Amino acid sequence: MPLPAAALAFAVCFALLYFLVRRLGHVGLDRPNERSLHERPVPRTGGLAVLAGVATSLCFGALQLWLALTLAFLLALLSLVDDLHGVRSRWRLAGHLAAAGALVWHALSPMHPVEMVLLILALAWITNLYNFMDGSDGLAAGMSVLGFGSYALAGWLAGEAAIAVLAASVAAAAAAFLAYNFHPARIFLGDAGSIPLGFLAAALGLLGWRNDAWPLWFPLVVFGPFIGDATLTLIRRAIRGERIWRAHREHYYQRMIRMGLGHRATACIEYAAMALCAGAALYGRDQAPGVQLVVFCGVSLVLAGIAGWVDLRWARYRRDESVPA
Repeated sequence: MPLPAAALAFAVCFALLYFLVRRLGHVGLDRPNERSLHERPVPRTGGLAVLAGVATSLCFGALQLWLALTLAFLLALLSLVDDLHGVRSRWRLAGHLAAAGALVWHALSPMHPVEMVLLILALAWITNLYNFMDGSDGLAAGMSVLGFGSYALAGWLAGEAAIAVLAASVAAAAAAFLAYNFHPARIFLGDAGSIPLGFLAAALGLLGWRNDAWPLWFPLVVFGPFIGDATLTLIRRAIRGERIWRAHREHYYQRMIRMGLGHRATACIEYAAMALCAGAALYGRDQAPGVQLVVFCGVSLVLAGIAGWVDLRWARYRRDESVPA
C-alpha cells in the first residue's frame, strides 16, 4: 500500500526535522569553507530524519527488502561516524563496496564473475555520486522525490508491491526534508543521509531489474542528471590528474550557481531535467527494444546538450570574470 506508507513516512520525517531544526540546530554543524556554496553554519543531521521515515515502510510490506534496508542503515551508521569524527576515504569506500557486494551476491548469484564485479562497482559508484551531488540547497532532496517517485510508480505498475512501498516511502520522506532543505536550507542531509539514499537508488534499481519490473537502463535514465553530472565532472578531474575524492566546486550544478543562477533556479532546472528523464523512462520501460533504445539515446543527447550549454557559459564566465577553474 504505497500511499499510506508514503503518508506515514512524510509525517515521521517532518516531525523529526522540526525537532532537529528547532531543538538540536546546534548539533553537527556544517561550517562554510572555500569549497562550500552556503554562507552560514547549517546542521547536517537531516538524513537521520529521512531514514526514520524510510524505516516506517517496514510496516507496509517492505520487509521483503530487508537486506537492502539493513545495508543502507549500516552505511548510514558508517557515514554518521564520518560526519562526526571523520573516516578515511579508503575505509568508506571499502564499506560501500562491501554493501554493494553483499546485495549483488544475495540478489543475483550464481552469476558470471565479471558481470558481478561490474554491477558491484556500479552500485558503489551510484552510492557515492549521491554524496557528490548533495552540495546545493534542495537538489538531492527534490531529485529524490522525482527519482524514487518514479521507482514507486513503475514498481506499482509492474506489481512489485515491496519496491513500490519502499520507493514511495523514500520519496515522501525526501519531500518532507525538501520543505526544510529548499533554499535557504535550514538543514542538510549529511553523509548519513546522502550515502544510504544513493545506495537505495542503486539497490532498488538492481532489484527492479532482477524482478522484471524494468530494464537495466531504467534507473540510469531516471537518475540521469545525477549520474551524468557526477560522472563527467570526475572523469574530467581524473584526466587532469586531480584527486577526484577531494571536495571541489566543479560539478555542473555548482558552476550554474557560481555563474549567478543561484540555488533556486539551479534546483528548478535540475528538477525539470529529472522530470523529463523520469517521464521518458516510465514511457519506455515496457516498450519494444527499438523504442527503448531511442528513449535512452534521446535522453542522453538532451543531457549532453545541457552539459554543453553549461560548459559554454562557464568558459565565457571565466573569461569575463577571471575566475579560476
